[in-house]
Amino acid sequence: MRLAEVPGCIPRTESRFARWLGITVLRLLGWKVTGAFPNEKKFICAVAPHTSNWDFVIGVAVMLALQLKIKFLGKNAIFVWPFAGLLKRIGGIPVDRSHRHGVVGQMVKQFDESEQMVFALAPEGTRSKTLEWKTGFLHIAHQAKVPVVPVSLHFDRKEVYIQPATQIGEDIPHELARIKTCFATACAKNPQAV
Repeated sequence: MRLAEVPGCIPRTESRFARWLGITVLRLLGWKVTGAFPNEKKFICAVAPHTSNWDFVIGVAVMLALQLKIKFLGKNAIFVWPFAGLLKRIGGIPVDRSHRHGVVGQMVKQFDESEQMVFALAPEGTRSKTLEWKTGFLHIAHQAKVPVVPVSLHFDRKEVYIQPATQIGEDIPHELARIKTCFATACAKNPQAV
């Protein structure tokens, strides 16, 4: 089975069972993971296109197979007992949307305070058809001075492709257009939703 390269500086888990489970799921579904992660301790994974719950299944299988520690956002309202511990353990970060610095500021602070951190998200922000992607991840990348790693899903050939990292400049509309071109050949599970 083909799996992407993961440099030693990237935060990893030690669970052999989780790795076995991830590899088994990918193998059963016929998926491969190509490309390579950057030799960076901190970065943002922008995973697209996001049109189906299967995207999450594939993403979790990849995370487990590669033994990656990945962070994701969730409303702080869902981080309550009995779910808070589990959500944080699997990488959830509670976000207080009423905080005066907003989500971007909170995530920049999280990057600044972390020695290693991989943050994953779907730039569309929804599985529904949308004409424009959210730009918060680009603001976070620029302000935290961390690269964005485009990760494209190709349901037509059952491949997750990890693309080269790219630094984000201050012209966010330009950067969004540039990042979107990285997904030009991606194939969604539900292409009509793209």
